[in-house]
Amino acid sequence: LGSANLRLGRTPQAERLLRQAVEEDPDFAPAWNNLGVTLMERGAYAEARESFRRAFALVNGDSEEIRDNLRRAIAKTENPGYDDVNTDNAQLVKRGDGRYVLLPAPGQEAEQ
Repeated sequence: LGSANLRLGRTPQAERLLRQAVEEDPDFAPAWNNLGVTLMERGAYAEARESFRRAFALVNGDSEEIRDNLRRAIAKTENPGYDDVNTDNAQLVKRGDGRYVLLPAPGQEAEQ
């Protein structure tokens, strides 16, 4: 439910449900990753960094998406003005098991 709310842009509801999910199952990496996404959207970069770090550790570093999310959170905590991609009109799309991809707005190039 937390991931569905995230996809619908209901960040406060998603955050609440994802916090419940990681409390009930602290070893569920997709919930930690999605919680990190909600925290990034809210501007809570340090807490997002910790969520992504936990998710990354739970998958033993075997997730490019979580690694990229962690990298962005680290950059934001070290440089709050950091903005690696103009996402004003980008769309966050779930690709399965807690993996999200930012699709560029029309006229923007896809992130490599």
